[in-house]
Formats: sequence, C-alpha cells, structure tokens
Amino acid sequence: MPFKKDLLDELIKNCKTTDDIFGTEGIVKQLQKALVERMLEAEMKHHLGYEKHEQLKSSGNYRNGSSSKKITTGAGSIDVEIPRDRLGSFDPQLIGKYQRRLPGFDEKVLSMYSRGMTTRDIQAHIYEIYQTEISPDLVSTITDEVIQEVEMWQKRPLDKIYPIVFMDAIVLKIKDNGHVQNKALNLAIGVNLDGDKEILGMWLTVNEGAKFWLSVITELKNRGIEDIYIACVDGLKGFPEAINSVFPHTQVQLCIVHMLRNSFKFVPFKNRKEVAADLKPVYTANNETEAKIALSIFRNKWDGKYPTVGELWDRNWAGIVPFLGFTKEIRKVIYTTNVIESINYGIRRITKNRNVFPDDKAALKLVYLTLKNLEKRWTRPLFNWKDALNQFAIIFGDRFPKSY
Repeated sequence: MPFKKDLLDELIKNCKTTDDIFGTEGIVKQLQKALVERMLEAEMKHHLGYEKHEQLKSSGNYRNGSSSKKITTGAGSIDVEIPRDRLGSFDPQLIGKYQRRLPGFDEKVLSMYSRGMTTRDIQAHIYEIYQTEISPDLVSTITDEVIQEVEMWQKRPLDKIYPIVFMDAIVLKIKDNGHVQNKALNLAIGVNLDGDKEILGMWLTVNEGAKFWLSVITELKNRGIEDIYIACVDGLKGFPEAINSVFPHTQVQLCIVHMLRNSFKFVPFKNRKEVAADLKPVYTANNETEAKIALSIFRNKWDGKYPTVGELWDRNWAGIVPFLGFTKEIRKVIYTTNVIESINYGIRRITKNRNVFPDDKAALKLVYLTLKNLEKRWTRPLFNWKDALNQFAIIFGDRFPKSY
C-alpha cells in the first residue's frame, strides 16, 4: 500500500542521518513500536467492546493498565506495552501471552541455519546486525520446530511410478551416548514421469547393509510406489536382491559414478585424468561386446600399474551390463552426475562447519533444510528428458501408464 507523500515528509522531517531513520532509536524502530501498540489497542477495543476512555460498559471488565514486553522481530527487538484487562481474559492475536517473536524472525534464523551457520554464529550475527541478544537455546528451539516438518515430509505419499531411483549415502560424524560415531546418511532420489528430481526420503544408520536398504525399499512401497524401472545403486553386497524382493521387475544398475569414484581411489592424482579418459570407452560403448574389448584394452595398458582398477570393473561387470542395453537418451539421464554428485556436494558444503553433530536430530534438520534449498536451484525437467521418456514408453510399454 503506497504512503502519502506528506505523511512521509512529516515522519522524516527531523531526520538528519541514516541512523535517525534506521538506527536503534530511529524512526523505523519507533514506527514499528507505535504500529504494534496501536494494533494491540485495537484488539483490546474489540475484546471489551468500547474505546479507551469511554464510559465503562456493564460487562464488568475494563482496562487495567499495561505490561512491558520485549519482542524480537525480523528487524531487531522492540519494547512494547501490552494492554491488560481487569479479568485477565485478553489474549491478543498479534502477540500471544507467551509469544516473544513476531513473524519473520524465525524465518531469518532458519535461513541462516540452513546455510551452515552454527547456533553460536547465528547468535553473534543477530546481535551484530540487529543489536538483539538471543541465546543459543532459542536458536535450537526455533530450528527444532523443523523436526515435525521433517517427520511429515518423511511420511508423505509418493507417486506410483518412478522411472529412475538413485540410492546413495554420505558419512556424517554424530554423537551417540557420549561417543562420536560415523553414521551413514542414506538418500533415495527419484526421477518422476515429468523428469523432475525428488528426494524420496533420508535415513540415518550406523551399519549400511542390504537388510537396512530392504527396510527402506519396503517403506517406499508402503508410501505408494508401485513400480521403479531402473534403480541405480552402489556396489553394496545384496543390494540388488533387496530391491528385487520388493520390486521384482526393477532393473538394478550399478551406478557408473560410484564405479569411477571407487576406481580413482587406486590411482594417484597425476594419472586420474588419463585413467578416466581410458575408462570412458567402456561405459560409452554401443553394446556389451564393444565394452568388453574396451576394458581389455584398458587392462593391457594399466594392469601393470593399477591392476585393482581393472579387477574392480571385471568383478562388477554384471551390474554394469544393464547400462549398456539402454539407449543413449536413457544413458544420459542415468549417468548424469548432477543427480547424485550435486546433492552430495551441497550437503558436504553446508555440513563442513559441523565437525560433529550433537545428535541425530541436529543432523536431520540441517540436511533437510539444505535439501529444500538445493531443490530451489534444480533444473526441471532433467536434460534430454522427453527423448528418454519416449524410450521408457517403448522399453517398459506394458508397465508404462497408458493415460500419461
């Protein structure tokens, strides 16, 4: 709503500096206080049914002075006078009896927290910018409200069909019963029929195994998933069997990104670029026969220095082969490193300020807020999705929705 020019002129006529307007005692802070108190007075008028200084009504209730309260807002803190009534029945909507923060402040705290700032960092930043002192406990209280949102998000219904689901994990250090443990944060990332990425859920566990993933996959089915065309996973033993026990028709594909990542563990940095270039013909071959020839050429060249790399690809060949049977359109979507790597990078970038999380709850709420921020920057739909979708309709014709 635009302000009248003469009203603005009246407000700033005695202002000489920016502090006179925006400072701790500036006109903006005074105006905010005046507006809050005016709105509270209007609420009291509605509660009692008559204006201030009017004759007392027959209700037996009347104004009884005011009480001071410090309110934290998105622009700092202000001291306001809260009107009281004789019977103590006045409960203002703008500022409840036990409320000390106006809308906007919590959102600022959550925004800072989701970008990796610790509770102490947020406390110092709020004071530096707004000259308002808050305790680390208050920051924790505000961010703890996210946990309920996380629980609802983790239980939300899912689509019936996801053409592709990626399953991956990163390791976080978390205190548990006074001891620091490495816990796996497991993520399931789905690509729906519209080509949009979606975090299906996240789970913390000490031991990442096929039995654990079986419980995750069962949970996904219980939340509404009826079919997955392709599941991209790491080389965890028993993973394919766990998936196929719940979704028997799902094609389990060993993630090429994981294969490359694991291969480079055995190669010095100076040779990684060359090794990567020599591995590329293996997973970009037109068919399995060409891929086997490319792997043989690779092993002839590198087995003398890094035999473990060639052995790794040979040992996992059964999980790599399905990738070679798909069209180039589908391969591009499955191989897209952004699906997994950008998420892992985003989480690590935010969590690097936390050497150790105090508990599981702290880890989950920070990762959840990080994921919500990452989702805002995702490209929709995935690259080349329409071409891939046409291929899915052909390859999985009897399972592809007729009405889509």
